[in-house]
Amino acid sequence: MQQVNVTAPARSWPGHRTAAVVAQACADGSCGSEAAESGEGGGSYPFVYAIGNIEIRFPSLGVEKEFVQATGRADTTGLTDQQTLHSVLTRPPNRYLTRQLCWVMTIEGLDTYLLQPRDSADIDLLLEAVRANPGRQDLDVVVGVRGPIAPPSLCNGLTVPMVGVSQIYSFDRESFMKAVPVPQGIKAAAFVPTVGELFDRFLKLADNAGATDEHRAMNYMATRYPAVYNLAADRFSAGYGLDAIETSPSRLSGTRRMVNVSFVFVHRQTNVPERYSVRVDVTEEFPFLSSTLAPAPFIER
Repeated sequence: MQQVNVTAPARSWPGHRTAAVVAQACADGSCGSEAAESGEGGGSYPFVYAIGNIEIRFPSLGVEKEFVQATGRADTTGLTDQQTLHSVLTRPPNRYLTRQLCWVMTIEGLDTYLLQPRDSADIDLLLEAVRANPGRQDLDVVVGVRGPIAPPSLCNGLTVPMVGVSQIYSFDRESFMKAVPVPQGIKAAAFVPTVGELFDRFLKLADNAGATDEHRAMNYMATRYPAVYNLAADRFSAGYGLDAIETSPSRLSGTRRMVNVSFVFVHRQTNVPERYSVRVDVTEEFPFLSSTLAPAPFIER
């Protein structure tokens, strides 16, 4: 899936009068420059790279009743409630309903963001997150621009930051673990648990809402950089355990914002530590690697 350009008018969004501030900031090209200068909160529209779950909420009683009427016109015999929700919303005649719903991202069970599609085609990305048969290990990755706090009238009293969505990746944990390429010399039976353990370590980092430079860098690596899993498997096979995942601003940051992400391994018998570091450029909405993962004798300060 590719990033979609901002072309849709704000009226295609639920609560468009308030959400239009996010659309306008991105449509005129200013959101990138403001966020690049913001650091961890100095600007109005910082970027977001978050991992969590997308849920549907009804913004009002009227929209909920309209959904009930649409359900009554569909054949849902034998379907569960979630299968019915998926069936009704994915029918082309009911597409108008998808533009009226609240799309809420939760992280660690907490309502964190109210998602706003920046293009009418982005509704398809949101619909992909509505599984007919959801599982406890389902996850969604949201990349976008954080806007102002939603007013209570926008989504039935919910007041969380709005996010103008650029990209969404939806997957389940088991499929992700199996999709990471197995390095040579490591058996798949041993590698898959390694991926799962390291991925969980990323997710359990405290207060990771994917809005700070450090958390955006780590979430990017967790979902887009297989080399960290290869490194963990290699060090585990050598008798090391993962002691810590550390982040720090890079001393090489100048006109660009860089974050060092370090992995500290400690030998289980000798207690000798090893450190490996990679540098991630988080200046723009989509992070990317500025260096490859390599041994690092110290953390840059």
